Amino acid sequence: MLELFTSEEREKKKKEQEDLFKKFIQLNVNEHTELKNNLTYLSWAWAWQETLKICPTATYEIKHFLDKDNVSRCYQYDPVLGYMVFTQVTINGLTREMWLPVMDGANKSMLDHPYTYTVGKGDKQFEKSVEAATMFDINKTIMRCLTKNLAMFGLGIYIYAGEDLPIEIGEPITAKQLARMKELAINEPN
Repeated sequence: MLELFTSEEREKKKKEQEDLFKKFIQLNVNEHTELKNNLTYLSWAWAWQETLKICPTATYEIKHFLDKDNVSRCYQYDPVLGYMVFTQVTINGLTREMWLPVMDGANKSMLDHPYTYTVGKGDKQFEKSVEAATMFDINKTIMRCLTKNLAMFGLGIYIYAGEDLPIEIGEPITAKQLARMKELAINEPN
């Protein structure tokens, strides 16, 4: 098999990626977030802007899939599970992919038709409804997926780890942060 990079080149590239992760993970994104239903959302526009400031050659792609009629769609759909979108970000030659289901405000999967579900127990049971997904819902999810994808490079990743402040390089990582980073398959930054 043909070796494309020397070990020295591989080490240099690895060091570049580690340095980039350290830059991103230290950015405080809190002023650019909003809270909805106890979840923190980072503005995709701000996240992409900051990414381009640090890596002007960064690119992203919204993945498309052929449906049963051979039409290209920016989502995958399963009649039982719902819609799923995918993005791919490339920064300095490293490409990472992310996925996210299309969900309503209560984080329930959206389908191509409205449905109801039951919550509570006994005499306290009641029904809740989920509207059918629209292209607006799919578009919002794509941009949230892009933001989540950027977090895989370190930008705002502490939001997904359940913390409210970025990690300082040299600062000890909490057990909660470390567990979440392992769950996301991210190497410890310090």
